[in-house]
Formats: sequence, structure tokens, C-alpha cells
Amino acid sequence: QVQLVESGGGLVQAGGSLRLSCAASGRTFSRYSVGWFRQAPGKERESVARISWTGATTIDADSVKCRFTISRENAKNTVYLHMNSLKPEDTAVYYCRLYRGADDYWGQGTRVTVSS
Repeated sequence: QVQLVESGGGLVQAGGSLRLSCAASGRTFSRYSVGWFRQAPGKERESVARISWTGATTIDADSVKCRFTISRENAKNTVYLHMNSLKPEDTAVYYCRLYRGADDYWGQGTRVTVSS
């Protein structure tokens, strides 16, 4: 069983930066793709960014392009979401997802609040 723990969320002023971390248990982390999702109050969960096991990255949310990047550090079983120039509309609970084939694991989420 894989466990995911997100961290790094918090309260930040608009224009600020945060780095979210998703730490995974298990020795096969490097073979999984990882995605960051977010869910704002009253809205559906949306995919923000993904990174494949090869390191290829995709930013899915148009609203965060040029502001957010995703990276991974396999030696630490950790994926990061680097968030810059934060806006109030980035306020949400951010979740990471680890997946490969039929394997699909989610973390408990970390809350990000951006004040104007």
C-alpha cells in the first residue's frame, strides 16, 4: 500500500509563492506518474499539473501556466508543485495523485489560501 502525504500549504498574500510537497511511501515511487489536483470551494476538482515517471511534465490548468511548475526528486520519493505569483483564485485544497496502470493513490490534501 502506498501512502501519500502533502505538505507546504498555508496562507499567503497575493503575489507570493509556495512550494507544495507530496511524499510517498514505497520503493517503486520512481515508476509512477504523479499529478497535482485542486478543489476550490463549490467547484469540481481539477487537474493542475502532471509529471510522468520519465520526468515529462504537463501543466493542465491554463490559469496556472507560466506560474506553476512541477518537479520530482525520486531519491526522496517526493514530487513538488512550485507555485509563484499566487492569486486569490488559486485558493483551494491541493491533492497529489500517484498512479500507474490500475494503481491509483491519493493524498489527504493540503490547503492553500491566497489573500488579496
